[in-house]
Amino acid sequence: MKDRRQFIKNLGILGATGALMPNIGLGQTTNNMENSNNVRPKVLFFDVNETLLDLTDMKQVVSEALNGRDDLLSLWFTTMLQYSLVTTASGQYEHFGNIGAAALQMVAANNGIKISEKEARKTILNSLRGLPAHPEVKEALSQLKKDGYKLVSFTNSSNEGVKKQFESAGLTEYFDERLSVEDIGKFKPFTDTYTWAARKMGIKPEECMLIAAHGWDVAGALWAGWRAAFISRPGQQIFPLAPQTEISEDDLKKVAEVLLSYK
Repeated sequence: MKDRRQFIKNLGILGATGALMPNIGLGQTTNNMENSNNVRPKVLFFDVNETLLDLTDMKQVVSEALNGRDDLLSLWFTTMLQYSLVTTASGQYEHFGNIGAAALQMVAANNGIKISEKEARKTILNSLRGLPAHPEVKEALSQLKKDGYKLVSFTNSSNEGVKKQFESAGLTEYFDERLSVEDIGKFKPFTDTYTWAARKMGIKPEECMLIAAHGWDVAGALWAGWRAAFISRPGQQIFPLAPQTEISEDDLKKVAEVLLSYK
């Protein structure tokens, strides 16, 4: 028994120094960094909600449905994300907005608030309408497009949903194409979804770069062999156990400045 405890202790020491599993010590791997070397990605893929669009108004609408409980907004979003993953893992598909509405009902019910399915769906639909772009977004997209980058939006939202969002926010003109997971029926961050997007563009995974403000999205892209840039919008963090992103800035303009220096 004493020998067994000593073995476990030694194993822990080895793991901590990285002798057994070097990537765990730092929490991040650098496999995708080998693909960069300041070489331009062939396509820049952009997440939409929070990355490009300011969700302040959406949060206000959802908060009102939850009787002004701002403290429940993060729980609502993580519940929505959780059940999008459950849906895909179970081989099913449902519009992201409907999952958001179902998550709203669940969070509300757990906090003594009653919301019908019809009310919840109306709330989510209304919350996503008319969202503005973050202040620096249009200038950054314009610079990237002018410099020859191919820009593609890549979202968990439906095709119709993102079309209306872009029209409302005045972003349509900046993008060469729009991709929605609706067409594959699997949500990000499943690897198949990134593989599908790369194939749609006719390029290899390592020739893709995802730009996103969600640690889970960036992690999914990196594990699928893509490159990634992270925008640290307020409240957002990189997942420490994911491979390292080659760019991490607090707004899209700063990310664009780095990309404009690539050859």
